[in-house]
Amino acid sequence: MFSSTSILMGVLFGSVGMGYLVYGKKQRRGIPLLSGIGLCVFPYFVTNVFLALMLGIVLMILPFFIRY
Repeated sequence: MFSSTSILMGVLFGSVGMGYLVYGKKQRRGIPLLSGIGLCVFPYFVTNVFLALMLGIVLMILPFFIRY
């Protein structure tokens, strides 16, 4: 069952992921594109709130450290 925290994190990470997805597609950059796909998809599969928060933060920061 989904809690309100997991739903809110899913919406937040999904919206940031959609932004990364659009940016990566328009600029033809692989890391933001893959990070955006990951941010949109992972809330459906990760049920632990702490693990979802850490994974979301890592996926959001990843394009700033790996430049392609």
